[in-house]
Amino acid sequence: MEKTPTPHISAKKNEIAKTVIMPGDPIRAKIMAKKFLQDYKVVSKVRNNYCYTGKYKNKLVSIMSSGMGPASMGIYSYELYNFYLVENIIRVGTIGSLNNLAKIGDIVIAQQAITDTNYNEMYKDKKLNYLPCSKKLLKLAKAVIKKKDYTCFLGNIFTTDTFYSSKKRDEFILSQNVYGVEMEGASLYSTALAAKKEALCICTVSDEVLSGKTTSSVEREKNFEKMFIIALEIATKI
Repeated sequence: MEKTPTPHISAKKNEIAKTVIMPGDPIRAKIMAKKFLQDYKVVSKVRNNYCYTGKYKNKLVSIMSSGMGPASMGIYSYELYNFYLVENIIRVGTIGSLNNLAKIGDIVIAQQAITDTNYNEMYKDKKLNYLPCSKKLLKLAKAVIKKKDYTCFLGNIFTTDTFYSSKKRDEFILSQNVYGVEMEGASLYSTALAAKKEALCICTVSDEVLSGKTTSSVEREKNFEKMFIIALEIATKI
């Protein structure tokens, strides 16, 4: 039975590449597609969430926003993995730093995503989950980082489905020994594990939670390109 297009993606099955790079912001997806992809075309635009497919160094790649939150990432990643036969999804998003090591503009790669979201209850029995990234994509990321001489932090992140929080909950997240907090990584890893596909979350620090430093929406849309370069270089090696 043909399951494409889906309710959320209007592309034909062969119009989306085997590797999809997913920022959270649709505007950032558009900016990065224009900057890095050659001969790209829009293959989906349901709900104004455009998907761009083109070539980076002669490798076919798609760039598409995941939207905000575990549920949105879960819907798109599920349909991409299961209906469009995508093999690799690399999240390139922002993260709020929760320690004094990772500063604004630094890159954090999530070896594990810890979460309290209910999204994972359909895949896991435990309330608090520790979800691993793809070992294959992580190995490729390390090679790119070494070649580019980028400074990156590798470790755990915390995924939550509430942007605004309470002091008690913040204290709990801080106790989990993570580099930062964001809203999509765990549901991507969970969906990838269920589909037996590959996933990696590469984030740029946009906020320092402890110091209160932050960046504007414009800065987030137009900057933070290094994580895209890492993701695109990984795509050329898959």
